[in-house]
Amino acid sequence: MKPRICIIDYGMGNTQSVGNAIQYLGVDYLISSRKEDILTSTALILPGVGAFAAAMDNLHRLELVDLLTDVVVGRGKPFLGICLGMQLLAKDSVELGLHSGLGWIEGHVIAFEPSHEVRIPHVGWNNCHIRKQEPLFRNLAEDAHFYFDHSFHLSCPHELVSATFDYGGHFVASVQKDNIFATQFHPEKSQRHGLRLLRNFLNFAASAPANTERENEPC
Repeated sequence: MKPRICIIDYGMGNTQSVGNAIQYLGVDYLISSRKEDILTSTALILPGVGAFAAAMDNLHRLELVDLLTDVVVGRGKPFLGICLGMQLLAKDSVELGLHSGLGWIEGHVIAFEPSHEVRIPHVGWNNCHIRKQEPLFRNLAEDAHFYFDHSFHLSCPHELVSATFDYGGHFVASVQKDNIFATQFHPEKSQRHGLRLLRNFLNFAASAPANTERENEPC
């Protein structure tokens, strides 16, 4: 099945750069927050830059929280969160106060501890240590490098972690749980390694079982 990707448009930036990468890989995509597009796409990507609370406010305002939870958690549609889009999967974040997230995974978003060893925010290239090769990191070296830009990081159970990175400590670079994948780094800005990772996600989406019986049911 040829994938058609819906990049969720919720006002938190960098949707077009993700779209450009998907287009470069020769896959159809659209940028949308419409229920019909989310239901009929074969996979979803939730990118994001900015503040956690503002992102959750936008998702609630657009009535996307329950819809996305039903489609991704309930129906198993392939999903990729990027940067802030990964952090939103957690139960909560302490960025500018305590704020609830989507709660799709057990985890909390916390600030980097102040350090003389590294700069905060974490901006730039970092090698990742891959824990789970399949499917997201297939054909990637175990120390592949990716581009990061963040001041907060996800803390979650180790069984959810598919890759880590070192930056004055050991931190979560990516997670996976069933059909749900997410990266703290920006694959769309990570050149050939990022494109390979996106290709792996698209291949996973193309091969995922179609949920045709439920796609047109109301949420």
